[in-house]
Amino acid sequence: MLDIPVLISGGGPVGLTASLLLSQHGVRSLLVERHPGTALTPKARGINARTMEVFRQCGIDTAVRNAGLPEGRLGLIVWTESLAGEEIERRVPGRATAKNMAVTSVRNCLCAQDDLEPVIRRFAEEAGGPEALRFNTELTSFSQRRGAVTGTLTDRTTGAQQPFTARYLIAAEGAQSRVRRALDVKMTGEEKVYDSVNILFHADLTRWVEHRPAALYFVEQEDLRATFLTINGTDRWGFLIHSPQKFGWQPQDFTPEFCTALIRKGAALPDLAVSVLGISPWEASAIVADHYRLGDVFLAGDAAHEMPPTGGFGLNTGVQDVHNLAWKLAAVIGGRADDRLLDSYHAERQPFGRIVTQNALANALSMGRNARQSKVLPRPEFLNEQGLIFGACYESTAVMPDGTPRVVLDDPVTEYVPSARPGSRAPHVWLKRGNEQISTIDLFGPHFVLLAGSDGETWQRAAQAIGPSRPPLLAYTVGQDGDLGDPEASWHKAYGVDSDGAVLVRPDGHVAWRSRSRASNPSEVLRTALDCVFGRMPAIA
Repeated sequence: MLDIPVLISGGGPVGLTASLLLSQHGVRSLLVERHPGTALTPKARGINARTMEVFRQCGIDTAVRNAGLPEGRLGLIVWTESLAGEEIERRVPGRATAKNMAVTSVRNCLCAQDDLEPVIRRFAEEAGGPEALRFNTELTSFSQRRGAVTGTLTDRTTGAQQPFTARYLIAAEGAQSRVRRALDVKMTGEEKVYDSVNILFHADLTRWVEHRPAALYFVEQEDLRATFLTINGTDRWGFLIHSPQKFGWQPQDFTPEFCTALIRKGAALPDLAVSVLGISPWEASAIVADHYRLGDVFLAGDAAHEMPPTGGFGLNTGVQDVHNLAWKLAAVIGGRADDRLLDSYHAERQPFGRIVTQNALANALSMGRNARQSKVLPRPEFLNEQGLIFGACYESTAVMPDGTPRVVLDDPVTEYVPSARPGSRAPHVWLKRGNEQISTIDLFGPHFVLLAGSDGETWQRAAQAIGPSRPPLLAYTVGQDGDLGDPEASWHKAYGVDSDGAVLVRPDGHVAWRSRSRASNPSEVLRTALDCVFGRMPAIA
């Protein structure tokens, strides 16, 4: 009998990231994936800046960036009648403006999923050992009893079966999740909104793109609506056919010869040398699970939320799901938190998943994805969703409110104002550690972090005195003569505290608690805050 604290079903980017994070938190896990290896096709490509922050905290951001397209090879979104024909419009995505890029120390990245997954897999195996991942192995049955998930794993080559017991199960199996279906989870939203066909191909398009490097080249014709998807920017491409059934095409029509003809038509290059590598018909849905936690089973990624790819949020939302979940599982398994902490996963991620899914659908519909239309430009929010990327502000028992109101925004989809209000992503501020310039983002990882003002030594001493029954906690003072220098004198304002105040940041980079100024008994206040966050006492409203 295999006995493991956490079983992860699904070896895509979400499952692999869960494996890596759990290992970094000191939790053994086993990931099983029914396919023999990582992805063979590009699938998702865009990694937004918030997810790159997650990868930076995991120590893999440089490797991911090296596996992807170099910076400077994107920059634009282009609409054109054909790749070699008349250009309709080009835009610089709002995410790429100087103002928006200043809110983080990292940059987004274009890295195709078949290039990304081997990177995460390598680090996950290094962190957890080769035995932490089993490909060609499928979760074929499971059931729950109090305090355990039991079931069977099946080797897809030999058919050999192995029983297992796990304390918790993470279902990261994608949109066709067997676990989700077995649990009969209700999905709400709109199913099968429109159809598409992905075509992966080789062709040298350098001449028609090198003067306008873009992630997306939208082709708008009366009898063809499609997108050239940049993969390596030269000879490896995706070609996405939009709403083919509106043009009278069925999935079986997409033979390699027909796909080649469509690619040539979209490029307006009748003699273009094309090699079709893969053809994948699919239908877009915008649906979200009513529950992300069911007993000791957790849904993550596409198993929890299916969304159109317009805006590139699917992979990113899934990675951020397990970033939220992993530290909570580690705290409960390690005996530092009550099991009710795990309820905050649904409370925090499911409302956010709904908002992101709704906006991905709104992007798609604004572009006429479900209709036979041409030259339909998207709503202004498309690729300008700064608020969705950085603005998640959680309300749950794992956040201790400080009585301050939410930041009021005219458009929470496109606008983001950095705030250290509890529940928010801790803002990026440039600091100095000795002679090294670092971001506050670099301080967060598999531990809680207390940041105190320049006169906050009492908070730092209180944090250092926290006993082993509570989570690992690092503590720094910020400001002149502090552990971390604040050369631009911007940290106190960004974090909303006085020189004797403090902020407690969770391992997922969200603020758990904040005190604007000194407390009469900082040790008691800090212990109470941690006990509330970890479910050891009722949360303070």
